[in-house]
Amino acid sequence: MAVLILKPNSFKEYELIDSGNFEKLERFGEFITIRPEPQAIWNKVKSTQDWLKMAHTRFESKSSSSGNWVKLKQMPDRWIIKYNEKLSFRLALTSFKHVGIFPEQAVNWDYIQQQIGKIKDKPVKFLNLFAYTGGASLAAKAAGADVTHVDSIKQVVSWANENQLHSGLKDIRWVVEDAVKFVKREIRRGNTYHGIIMDPPAYGHGANGESWKLEKQLMELVEDTQQLLNKEEHFLILNTYSLGFSSLIIENLYQKSIHKNSKLEIGELYLPSSTNQKLPLGVFGRFSNLK
Repeated sequence: MAVLILKPNSFKEYELIDSGNFEKLERFGEFITIRPEPQAIWNKVKSTQDWLKMAHTRFESKSSSSGNWVKLKQMPDRWIIKYNEKLSFRLALTSFKHVGIFPEQAVNWDYIQQQIGKIKDKPVKFLNLFAYTGGASLAAKAAGADVTHVDSIKQVVSWANENQLHSGLKDIRWVVEDAVKFVKREIRRGNTYHGIIMDPPAYGHGANGESWKLEKQLMELVEDTQQLLNKEEHFLILNTYSLGFSSLIIENLYQKSIHKNSKLEIGELYLPSSTNQKLPLGVFGRFSNLK
Protein backbone atom coordinates (compact mmCIF):
# COMPACT_ATOMS: atom_id res chain seq x y z
CA MET A 1 0.00 0.00 0.00
CA ALA A 2 1.32 3.42 -0.96
CA VAL A 3 1.83 5.93 1.87
CA LEU A 4 0.36 9.35 1.10
CA ILE A 5 2.26 12.47 2.17
CA LEU A 6 -0.31 15.28 2.31
CA LYS A 7 -0.30 19.03 3.00
CA PRO A 8 -3.06 21.66 2.90
CA ASN A 9 -3.71 22.85 -0.65
CA SER A 10 -4.55 26.42 0.30
CA PHE A 11 -4.74 28.23 3.63
CA LYS A 12 -4.16 31.89 2.80
CA GLU A 13 -4.37 33.17 6.38
CA TYR A 14 -1.82 30.66 7.70
CA GLU A 15 1.88 30.34 6.88
CA LEU A 16 4.70 28.26 8.34
CA ILE A 17 7.51 30.73 7.77
CA ASP A 18 10.45 28.76 9.18
CA SER A 19 11.22 25.97 11.64
CA GLY A 20 14.21 24.48 13.42
CA ASN A 21 16.05 24.18 16.72
CA PHE A 22 12.82 22.74 18.22
CA GLU A 23 10.72 25.80 17.36
CA LYS A 24 8.42 27.02 14.56
CA LEU A 25 7.72 30.52 13.24
CA GLU A 26 4.12 30.83 12.05
CA ARG A 27 1.75 33.48 10.72
CA PHE A 28 -1.90 33.30 11.77
CA GLY A 29 -3.66 36.08 9.91
CA GLU A 30 -1.64 39.22 10.53
CA PHE A 31 0.13 37.97 13.67
CA ILE A 32 3.34 35.92 13.87
CA THR A 33 4.13 33.50 16.68
CA ILE A 34 7.12 31.48 17.86
CA ARG A 35 6.20 28.16 19.47
CA PRO A 36 8.02 25.00 20.59
CA GLU A 37 8.03 22.13 18.07
CA PRO A 38 9.62 18.81 19.15
CA GLN A 39 9.78 17.49 15.57
CA ALA A 40 11.91 20.40 14.30
CA ILE A 41 15.29 18.91 15.17
CA TRP A 42 17.08 20.61 12.23
CA ASN A 43 18.61 24.10 12.16
CA LYS A 44 16.59 27.21 11.38
CA VAL A 45 17.09 28.76 7.95
CA LYS A 46 16.52 32.33 9.13
CA SER A 47 18.56 33.73 11.99
CA THR A 48 17.24 33.99 15.53
CA GLN A 49 17.45 37.76 15.16
CA ASP A 50 15.22 37.62 12.08
CA TRP A 51 12.69 35.48 13.96
CA LEU A 52 12.54 37.95 16.83
CA LYS A 53 12.17 40.91 14.46
CA MET A 54 9.24 39.27 12.68
CA ALA A 55 7.37 37.75 15.63
CA HIS A 56 4.62 39.38 17.66
CA THR A 57 4.87 36.86 20.49
CA ARG A 58 6.94 33.91 21.70
CA PHE A 59 5.89 31.01 23.90
CA GLU A 60 8.30 30.20 26.73
CA SER A 61 7.83 26.82 28.39
CA LYS A 62 7.71 26.48 32.15
CA SER A 63 7.21 22.72 31.94
CA SER A 64 6.39 20.08 29.34
CA SER A 65 2.71 21.05 29.48
CA SER A 66 2.53 24.76 30.23
CA GLY A 67 4.21 28.13 29.88
CA ASN A 68 3.53 31.74 29.02
CA TRP A 69 3.55 34.04 26.01
CA VAL A 70 6.02 36.93 25.89
CA LYS A 71 4.78 39.67 23.56
CA LEU A 72 7.43 41.21 21.34
CA LYS A 73 5.00 43.55 19.55
CA GLN A 74 1.52 44.77 20.27
CA MET A 75 -1.18 42.22 19.46
CA PRO A 76 -4.48 41.02 20.97
CA ASP A 77 -4.83 37.90 23.10
CA ARG A 78 -7.69 36.78 20.82
CA TRP A 79 -8.30 37.24 17.09
CA ILE A 80 -10.16 35.70 14.13
CA ILE A 81 -8.83 34.01 11.00
CA LYS A 82 -10.61 32.37 8.06
CA TYR A 83 -9.81 29.10 6.32
CA ASN A 84 -12.21 29.87 3.49
CA GLU A 85 -15.47 31.76 3.04
CA LYS A 86 -17.35 29.25 5.20
CA LEU A 87 -14.96 28.45 8.06
CA SER A 88 -13.71 30.99 10.62
CA PHE A 89 -11.80 30.39 13.84
CA ARG A 90 -11.27 32.40 16.99
CA LEU A 91 -7.64 32.04 18.04
CA ALA A 92 -6.13 32.72 21.45
CA LEU A 93 -2.79 32.64 23.27
CA THR A 94 -3.25 29.72 25.68
CA SER A 95 -1.06 28.58 28.56
CA PHE A 96 -0.45 25.23 26.82
CA LYS A 97 1.16 26.76 23.66
CA HIS A 98 -1.76 26.03 21.31
CA VAL A 99 -3.69 28.84 19.65
CA GLY A 100 -6.90 26.90 18.89
CA ILE A 101 -6.23 25.47 15.45
CA PHE A 102 -4.05 22.78 13.85
CA PRO A 103 -3.54 24.04 10.27
CA GLU A 104 -2.39 20.67 8.88
CA GLN A 105 -5.90 19.36 9.63
CA ALA A 106 -7.21 21.36 6.67
CA VAL A 107 -6.38 18.25 4.62
CA ASN A 108 -9.00 16.36 6.63
CA TRP A 109 -11.55 19.21 6.43
CA ASP A 110 -11.36 19.12 2.63
CA TYR A 111 -11.67 15.32 2.56
CA ILE A 112 -14.71 15.41 4.86
CA GLN A 113 -16.52 17.87 2.62
CA GLN A 114 -15.69 15.85 -0.50
CA GLN A 115 -16.99 12.61 1.04
CA ILE A 116 -20.18 14.18 2.41
CA GLY A 117 -20.92 15.47 -1.08
CA LYS A 118 -20.95 11.87 -2.38
CA ILE A 119 -23.48 10.51 0.13
CA LYS A 120 -26.97 9.96 -1.29
CA ASP A 121 -28.69 9.03 2.00
CA LYS A 122 -30.07 12.14 3.74
CA PRO A 123 -29.61 13.57 6.25
CA VAL A 124 -25.90 12.78 6.43
CA LYS A 125 -24.84 12.05 10.02
CA PHE A 126 -21.27 12.91 11.04
CA LEU A 127 -19.41 12.23 14.32
CA ASN A 128 -16.31 14.10 15.49
CA LEU A 129 -14.52 12.41 18.44
CA PHE A 130 -11.78 14.17 20.49
CA ALA A 131 -13.13 17.15 18.59
CA TYR A 132 -11.16 20.05 20.20
CA THR A 133 -12.23 23.45 18.80
CA GLY A 134 -14.21 21.93 15.98
CA GLY A 135 -12.49 22.37 12.63
CA ALA A 136 -13.82 19.04 11.33
CA SER A 137 -17.24 19.71 12.85
CA LEU A 138 -17.49 23.05 11.05
CA ALA A 139 -16.36 21.51 7.76
CA ALA A 140 -19.00 18.78 8.00
CA LYS A 141 -21.76 21.21 8.99
CA ALA A 142 -20.83 23.57 6.15
CA ALA A 143 -21.15 20.61 3.77
CA GLY A 144 -24.71 20.00 5.01
CA ALA A 145 -24.27 17.18 7.55
CA ASP A 146 -25.96 16.71 10.92
CA VAL A 147 -22.93 16.92 13.21
CA THR A 148 -22.25 15.50 16.68
CA HIS A 149 -19.15 17.00 18.34
CA VAL A 150 -17.65 15.12 21.31
CA ASP A 151 -14.87 16.30 23.61
CA SER A 152 -14.26 15.77 27.32
CA ILE A 153 -13.18 19.37 28.03
CA LYS A 154 -16.05 21.82 28.48
CA GLN A 155 -13.93 24.89 27.73
CA VAL A 156 -12.87 23.68 24.27
CA VAL A 157 -16.45 22.67 23.41
CA SER A 158 -17.50 26.24 24.28
CA TRP A 159 -14.65 27.46 22.07
CA ALA A 160 -15.91 25.26 19.21
CA ASN A 161 -19.37 26.78 19.66
CA GLU A 162 -17.82 30.24 19.27
CA ASN A 163 -16.21 29.06 16.02
CA GLN A 164 -19.62 27.86 14.83
CA LEU A 165 -21.02 31.35 15.41
CA HIS A 166 -18.08 33.07 13.71
CA SER A 167 -18.60 30.75 10.71
CA GLY A 168 -22.30 31.60 10.43
CA LEU A 169 -23.32 27.99 11.14
CA LYS A 170 -25.76 26.50 13.65
CA ASP A 171 -27.25 23.35 15.17
CA ILE A 172 -24.10 21.31 15.82
CA ARG A 173 -24.83 18.90 18.67
CA TRP A 174 -22.32 19.52 21.48
CA VAL A 175 -21.41 16.64 23.84
CA VAL A 176 -19.03 17.04 26.79
CA GLU A 177 -18.10 13.43 27.52
CA ASP A 178 -15.35 10.84 27.35
CA ALA A 179 -15.22 9.70 23.70
CA VAL A 180 -14.84 6.00 24.53
CA LYS A 181 -17.92 6.04 26.77
CA PHE A 182 -19.94 7.99 24.22
CA VAL A 183 -19.15 5.48 21.46
CA LYS A 184 -20.19 2.52 23.61
CA ARG A 185 -23.46 4.23 24.50
CA GLU A 186 -24.20 4.97 20.85
CA ILE A 187 -23.63 1.28 20.01
CA ARG A 188 -26.16 0.27 22.67
CA ARG A 189 -28.66 2.79 21.26
CA GLY A 190 -28.20 1.42 17.75
CA ASN A 191 -27.15 4.77 16.31
CA THR A 192 -25.00 4.94 13.17
CA TYR A 193 -23.09 7.63 11.26
CA HIS A 194 -22.11 8.06 7.64
CA GLY A 195 -18.84 9.73 8.57
CA ILE A 196 -16.55 9.62 11.61
CA ILE A 197 -13.30 11.41 12.41
CA MET A 198 -11.26 10.85 15.54
CA ASP A 199 -8.08 12.61 16.58
CA PRO A 200 -7.13 11.01 19.90
CA PRO A 201 -4.25 12.40 21.97
CA ALA A 202 -1.28 10.30 23.04
CA TYR A 203 -2.63 10.45 26.60
CA GLY A 204 -5.30 12.33 28.51
CA HIS A 205 -8.33 12.20 30.77
CA GLY A 206 -12.08 12.16 30.17
CA ALA A 207 -14.73 14.47 31.56
CA ASN A 208 -14.93 12.43 34.80
CA GLY A 209 -11.23 11.63 35.10
CA GLU A 210 -11.24 8.60 32.79
CA SER A 211 -7.73 7.62 31.74
CA TRP A 212 -6.72 7.47 28.07
CA LYS A 213 -3.46 6.09 26.64
CA LEU A 214 -3.27 5.77 22.87
CA GLU A 215 -1.28 2.54 22.62
CA LYS A 216 -3.42 0.68 25.14
CA GLN A 217 -6.92 1.75 24.11
CA LEU A 218 -6.83 2.60 20.41
CA MET A 219 -7.57 -0.94 19.21
CA GLU A 220 -10.76 -1.08 21.29
CA LEU A 221 -11.88 2.30 19.96
CA VAL A 222 -11.17 1.21 16.38
CA GLU A 223 -13.35 -1.89 16.85
CA ASP A 224 -16.15 0.06 18.51
CA THR A 225 -16.32 2.86 15.94
CA GLN A 226 -16.59 0.26 13.17
CA GLN A 227 -19.95 -0.69 14.65
CA LEU A 228 -21.19 2.91 14.38
CA LEU A 229 -20.67 3.22 10.64
CA ASN A 230 -23.60 3.15 8.25
CA LYS A 231 -23.07 -0.07 6.29
CA GLU A 232 -24.29 1.30 2.96
CA GLU A 233 -22.43 4.62 2.75
CA HIS A 234 -19.56 5.58 5.02
CA PHE A 235 -16.12 7.05 5.52
CA LEU A 236 -13.80 7.26 8.52
CA ILE A 237 -10.63 9.19 9.38
CA LEU A 238 -8.22 8.34 12.20
CA ASN A 239 -5.61 11.01 12.85
CA THR A 240 -2.86 10.75 15.48
CA TYR A 241 -0.01 12.94 16.62
CA SER A 242 2.35 10.90 18.75
CA LEU A 243 6.15 10.88 18.31
CA GLY A 244 7.25 7.62 16.73
CA PHE A 245 3.71 6.52 15.77
CA SER A 246 3.73 5.11 12.24
CA SER A 247 0.92 5.12 9.69
CA LEU A 248 1.70 1.42 9.21
CA ILE A 249 0.22 0.87 12.68
CA ILE A 250 -3.06 2.33 11.41
CA GLU A 251 -2.91 0.03 8.38
CA ASN A 252 -2.52 -2.97 10.68
CA LEU A 253 -5.41 -1.80 12.85
CA TYR A 254 -7.82 -1.51 9.95
CA GLN A 255 -6.80 -3.76 7.07
CA LYS A 256 -8.75 -6.84 8.22
CA SER A 257 -11.68 -5.10 9.85
CA ILE A 258 -12.90 -2.39 7.48
CA HIS A 259 -16.21 -2.87 5.74
CA LYS A 260 -16.32 -4.69 2.41
CA ASN A 261 -15.67 -2.49 -0.64
CA SER A 262 -14.01 0.24 1.46
CA LYS A 263 -10.68 1.60 0.24
CA LEU A 264 -8.04 2.18 2.94
CA GLU A 265 -5.43 4.95 2.60
CA ILE A 266 -2.66 5.74 5.08
CA GLY A 267 -0.15 8.53 5.24
CA GLU A 268 1.46 11.48 6.92
CA LEU A 269 0.44 15.12 7.26
CA TYR A 270 2.96 17.92 7.00
CA LEU A 271 3.23 21.66 6.64
CA PRO A 272 5.65 23.14 4.11
CA SER A 273 7.59 26.19 5.25
CA SER A 274 8.42 29.25 3.21
CA THR A 275 12.06 28.23 3.69
CA ASN A 276 11.46 24.90 1.91
CA GLN A 277 11.26 22.57 4.90
CA LYS A 278 8.62 19.92 5.52
CA LEU A 279 7.40 19.77 9.11
CA PRO A 280 5.74 16.39 9.91
CA LEU A 281 2.65 16.74 12.07
CA GLY A 282 1.03 13.35 12.51
CA VAL A 283 -0.13 10.27 10.65
CA PHE A 284 -3.57 9.29 9.42
CA GLY A 285 -5.59 6.44 8.07
CA ARG A 286 -8.85 6.89 6.21
CA PHE A 287 -11.25 4.67 4.33
CA SER A 288 -14.41 5.12 2.32
CA ASN A 289 -16.80 3.06 0.24
CA LEU A 290 -18.11 6.14 -1.58
CA LYS A 291 -17.64 6.53 -5.32
